[in-house]
Amino acid sequence: MTDDLHAVARFLFEAGALKQNRRTGWWMAGVRDPETVAEHAWRTSLIASIIAQLEGADPARAALMAVWHDSQETRTGDVNYLGKKYAPSPDPQAVTADQTVDMPEGLASAVRAWVGEYEAKESTEAVCARDADKLECLLQGLEYLSQGYENAQRWVDNSRSRLVTETGKRLADELLNQGSLDWLRVALGEKP
Repeated sequence: MTDDLHAVARFLFEAGALKQNRRTGWWMAGVRDPETVAEHAWRTSLIASIIAQLEGADPARAALMAVWHDSQETRTGDVNYLGKKYAPSPDPQAVTADQTVDMPEGLASAVRAWVGEYEAKESTEAVCARDADKLECLLQGLEYLSQGYENAQRWVDNSRSRLVTETGKRLADELLNQGSLDWLRVALGEKP
C-alpha cells in the first residue's frame, strides 16, 4: 500500500478514548458509572443490523453507520440534551472531516460518506441505524431501571417515543415486556 497509514494509526489510538468516555446523560438519572460511548456504539451496531435485516435494508451498511455515529465524541465528548440547550452541537460531519484529514483519501472519503449518510437521515439504512441508537438507549435504560435507577424511566419513555421503524417500535414493545435477565433464565431452562 502506497498510502501513509500514520494518520490511520493515530486515529485508532484516538478511537480508544471512546472506551473511557461516559454517556453523560445517565448521570442526571443518578447512574454513577454509566456505560461508555464505545459500549453504546457496539450494541447500537448490533441492533442496527437486526433492525435493517428485518426492515429489508442492508444490515452491514446500517451497522457500519452505527459504528461511526458517535466517533466524533473523542473530540467533543458526549454532550447530553441539557448541555445542548446552552451550547450549539458540534457538526458531526465537520468533526469527522477533521479526524480524517490526513488519512488516505479513499478511506477518508468513505468515512465521511458513512457519517454523512447517517446524519442525512434519508436512506433506509440510516433510519435503521438511528432507530438502533434510540433503541439501545431504551434498552440501557431498562437495565438501569432493573438496577434501581428509577429516574432512567424518562430515557426509556423518550427513546420509545422517537422510534420510526415498525421493527424498532415492535422490538421496543418486546423489550418493555421482558426482564433484563429473562434471556439467562431461558438459557438455563428456567421459566422467565
